[in-house]
Amino acid sequence: MNNAGKLKNGKGLKNGKSRLIFDRFATGVTRATGSPPAFSVAFGAIVLWATLGPLFDFSETWQLVVNTGTTIVTFLMVFLIQRSQNKDSEALHLKLDELLGAVEGASSKLVAIETMDEDHLRRLSERYHAMAERAAGRGRSRTENANQG
Repeated sequence: MNNAGKLKNGKGLKNGKSRLIFDRFATGVTRATGSPPAFSVAFGAIVLWATLGPLFDFSETWQLVVNTGTTIVTFLMVFLIQRSQNKDSEALHLKLDELLGAVEGASSKLVAIETMDEDHLRRLSERYHAMAERAAGRGRSRTENANQG
């Protein structure tokens, strides 16, 4: 696709590149912060803060430092983790869609099921649970007949 086509579709070169940079950044930060060394650093920072409490006489400023720091980190991490989770979820859905397309007899109605509203999902869930119960009942009947014969 040429540059005009990319701009027409709302996926300009700059936007695509900045999304790629953010995606790589979010993935890297999510992996790094979920590691044992990152936990150790965070734990060490809290231990250091608590240890320095008597030195600062447990002042309001001393408490404000940790409250502000943890609030800012938490706020930013929510967005990074959500981005990473959205990407993982999309990849998983694509893999499942590929399997649905490859399996003969699989219902193509389930492709992109994640876009359906909750009521539709609930009805489908009930339908598939009923199908599973019927299949289990047929399986028990065959087993009982085989055991009787």
